[in-house]
Amino acid sequence: MDILVIGGGGREHAIVKKLKENPGVGTIYALPGNGGMTADAVCVPEIGAKDISAQVEFAKAHQIGFAVVAPDDPLVLGAVDALEDAGIPCFGPEAKAAVIEGSKVFSKNLMKKYGIPTAQYEVFEDAAAAQDYVKTCRLPIVIKADGLALGKGVLIAETREDALRAVETIMLDKAFGDSGNQVVIEEFLTGPEVSVLSFTDGKTIVPMVSSMDHKRAHDGDKGLNTGGMGTIAPNPYYTDEIAQTCMETIFLPTLRAMNAEGRTFRGCLYFGLMLTPDGPKVIEYNCRFGDPETQVVLPLLESDLLTIMQACRNGTLAETEVRFSKGAACCVIMASEGYPEHYEKGFEITIPAEAAPYVYVAGAKAENGRLLTSGGRVLGVTATAADLKSAVAQAYERVETIHFGNVFYRHDIGQRALKALEH
Repeated sequence: MDILVIGGGGREHAIVKKLKENPGVGTIYALPGNGGMTADAVCVPEIGAKDISAQVEFAKAHQIGFAVVAPDDPLVLGAVDALEDAGIPCFGPEAKAAVIEGSKVFSKNLMKKYGIPTAQYEVFEDAAAAQDYVKTCRLPIVIKADGLALGKGVLIAETREDALRAVETIMLDKAFGDSGNQVVIEEFLTGPEVSVLSFTDGKTIVPMVSSMDHKRAHDGDKGLNTGGMGTIAPNPYYTDEIAQTCMETIFLPTLRAMNAEGRTFRGCLYFGLMLTPDGPKVIEYNCRFGDPETQVVLPLLESDLLTIMQACRNGTLAETEVRFSKGAACCVIMASEGYPEHYEKGFEITIPAEAAPYVYVAGAKAENGRLLTSGGRVLGVTATAADLKSAVAQAYERVETIHFGNVFYRHDIGQRALKALEH
């Protein structure tokens, strides 16, 4: 069976590599894919992730047996709806369910209505009213653009000036376009953060192994927020006891809430959690696999990914095996110097053959037989091992063997988790 994967980053490369393990899979097409994925998929760079009509035509013309829509934008825009309407079975939520990520206002109101623990918040459509509010509220405060903003629409304000500037940036300067027409302003929560991706068919929910993202650009969690500079799994703060609490107070209630709203969610539902002194709370929902969390979670999956994805779509997840390794994984992101702001591109990348199976390429293009950097986050390098310390060491050993000009990466991915394991 030939498969279509929509998207072109490291997350999609990880999905493609895992799908390839199924012997019944024929050709995998990646739309648009990237130059570093060509050994694992047929990339179609002329069809973008948001070009839904072209995706449908391509899927019909190539008799695609199953499609995976990975990024947030096409999910929110209704790519799954369009492909399913054309008779192409799909993994991913319909647009009416993807709104759980597409609108922060929707997701916060959902949590309030159904008693799902989250930060206290206010919603504003008027910039002046939002600014009046931040002049008197408790600090620090979190200010979020309502819509999708490439993971960058969340600003944490330590001072009144920062808060006023954040409202201005989102609502008046339109730094994130129409995503900033409304803002959510919420209390600042403290505690360890945990990412939990889950498979769901709308009735059953099966959490994947937990992970810890490293958002800040520089060592010691300094510098600007990025799309993620590395991840480890499992997250040592996420104990069996906390997992049980999350299942009872967050995961199942969210599934039931979406069903009650007539927005049944099928696909990968991502929970961004904060383990606060008052218990676990939801920071955010995503309607898809996280990036770079996928690059540590899927390598630990021992069951067949395609079978699980089909079960999520067909409503048979309860009868389907979902098994993860008891080991650990670490992914280090190799980025372009200057990311997440301004950076140069076009440097040649060399990846030795022995490292290639463990590399997930995100921002690269193929040109005249060479692989060149074309993005901020260039690639992720993953290792799995029996324990986290070994996985971290192996990941960095592999990083040392990969070269490109302008390379930049953090040297402390996993260190916070290793310290937590000592206690």
